[in-house]
Amino acid sequence: MSFTHLNKDVVMSWLIAAVVAVLLLFYFWYATIVSRRNAAEEAFSGIDVQLKKRTDLIPNILKIASRFMEHEQSLLTEVTRLRTEVLKAAESSDRVDAEKRFELEGALEGKLSGLMVAVENYPELKSQENMAEAQRVYADVEEHISAARRSYNAAARRLKDAITIFPGTLIAAAMGVKSMPFFEVAETDRAPINADDFLKS
Repeated sequence: MSFTHLNKDVVMSWLIAAVVAVLLLFYFWYATIVSRRNAAEEAFSGIDVQLKKRTDLIPNILKIASRFMEHEQSLLTEVTRLRTEVLKAAESSDRVDAEKRFELEGALEGKLSGLMVAVENYPELKSQENMAEAQRVYADVEEHISAARRSYNAAARRLKDAITIFPGTLIAAAMGVKSMPFFEVAETDRAPINADDFLKS
């Protein structure tokens, strides 16, 4: 066997090995993207369940509160409006609508927090057993939403990493996979609640 022929065999072996390695890399990245997309969608389902619990709780809170909070009608109306918009946004599976929904959910969370602070200014309402139970359930739901938000955002971040790092960009484009919006609380919602903004003297 000639040296030239031997060199060709070595080169062919290396080429085959390189092609196999590239194919394996692409397959591994493809599997990673699919896995992370599924995890993000599962996490979204988890947060969706918790958010629906909150929207289901709101009518009961408003029904109890409206009997006592005569001076808070604008706040009660705003909570009702935001809840209606959230329910509409929740019906869509579009990513743009999901992003808009998260914005609405953040605004709703802020108004509900304000409502709970305002309850403190109404001793009769605060002493109502139904309202005390509603506040307890609300606090539990918000805690679960917070945990689900962290889980969802972590899954969405892992998916984003997988599809923005080469060769993930190529594979994601071929698969039609896009990043999912983060569910982050706005800076204004992160700020401590000022009771003076909600309490009436």
